[in-house]
Amino acid sequence: MKPLQISSDILPLSKFKSLASQLLGQMKESQRPIIITQNGTPAAVLISPEDFDRWQERERFLSAIQSGLADVEAGRVISDEELEQELEREFGKSE
Repeated sequence: MKPLQISSDILPLSKFKSLASQLLGQMKESQRPIIITQNGTPAAVLISPEDFDRWQERERFLSAIQSGLADVEAGRVISDEELEQELEREFGKSE
């Protein structure tokens, strides 16, 4: 996703309604989000499906990191040797 351009990427809902198809095409081409305002205040952010997927994947990744760091801080970790032994018990000796 490219950075927002204030002069062209923020528009009122009425303008978005009247030019929706054209604006969606422009958004896809420019790869920038569109901010839609209602009564002069931001009401929605429109992004491409690809940008949404990337955002969701990033959030899942960051959540997994935070979970792992919390496990380390709480002492919910095992040594490399313990992990290897557990994997051997579960899946057999690796070659």
